[in-house]
Amino acid sequence: MASIRDIAKMAGVSAASVSRILNNDETFSINENTRKRVIDIANRLHYSKEKNLKSPRRASSDMSIGLILRHNSETELKDPYFLAIHRGIEEEAAQWRLQVSKVFGMRDTDKDWDQLSRYGAIIMVGQMTEKAMDMVMARNKNLVLVDNYISDEKFDRIQTDFTDKTFKVLDLLYQYGHRKIAFVGGRSSIVDADGSRINSRHEVRAVAYERWMNLHGLHENINTNVGQWEAEDALKMTSELLQEKNLPTAIVVASDPMAMGVYKAINNAGLKIPDDISVVSFDDVEMNRYLTPTLSSIKMDSEEMGRIAVKVAREKMIGDRKMPIQIVCASDLKIRDSVLDLTKNKK
Repeated sequence: MASIRDIAKMAGVSAASVSRILNNDETFSINENTRKRVIDIANRLHYSKEKNLKSPRRASSDMSIGLILRHNSETELKDPYFLAIHRGIEEEAAQWRLQVSKVFGMRDTDKDWDQLSRYGAIIMVGQMTEKAMDMVMARNKNLVLVDNYISDEKFDRIQTDFTDKTFKVLDLLYQYGHRKIAFVGGRSSIVDADGSRINSRHEVRAVAYERWMNLHGLHENINTNVGQWEAEDALKMTSELLQEKNLPTAIVVASDPMAMGVYKAINNAGLKIPDDISVVSFDDVEMNRYLTPTLSSIKMDSEEMGRIAVKVAREKMIGDRKMPIQIVCASDLKIRDSVLDLTKNKK
């Protein structure tokens, strides 16, 4: 059951102001738009003075958020990107006194789809098939997608700028004289309604890499290596890559955990970073500071992505916006010791 404090938090006013507005205090002078907003939120939360007096305060289901997550609690710990998104959702929801519950995991074979209607909004982290997302929307129209790159514009989406940042990294490497640039990354996959995964090569960073190489007339140098999102797979792929005659002068890696495997493969081959091969990655986790040389990486505040998702979900619950929105979150490229400017260091 929603309380006066819940309404005050949502409306951005004091609990005392909410109380005086809902009690029609004629001596209380306040902006008419604020008055209307408080009353509208109270109505949307089905606030009742009588019910609040008779029962203990608890979270209203109309203002609760259901989560559909790509990872379970075990696999999420291995992925700092998705773990931080989840943490951001939990922290922002707590700020607004919103209850957050995991409805089910994307990969669960048995899903209780009907319970989706019990929540005020649904946040989906990761990508499911369009059919599966339509099944969610049929039960709860307040759906917010996070880290989902579907082209359908009917959904509210929180996305990264990784396509643009991949271009920026490659532009920098090109400026530094690199032409033989390879890519090491993980497979993209979409989860179907039954929990099965559909593998795809259309991961945003890999697609951006190949597109950029073609645009710059470097199609003969395209070297895309895609496997599991793990350091071991990156080690194996990079080791095989380094056995080729035409060695790259730079490698773009899709994640920092995979970059660990790339570092080890280069070291095992008796080569040096960045003298022989420059390395740039994505995530910018704290361990980068302890690598030798320090890893250049792209930092995305994925916790903030989670917080933004809650704000959009909250707005859908208490607002009347009809137009879907797409929010692209900006990342930050951190160049460190793992990149060499060949134009200044010609051998």
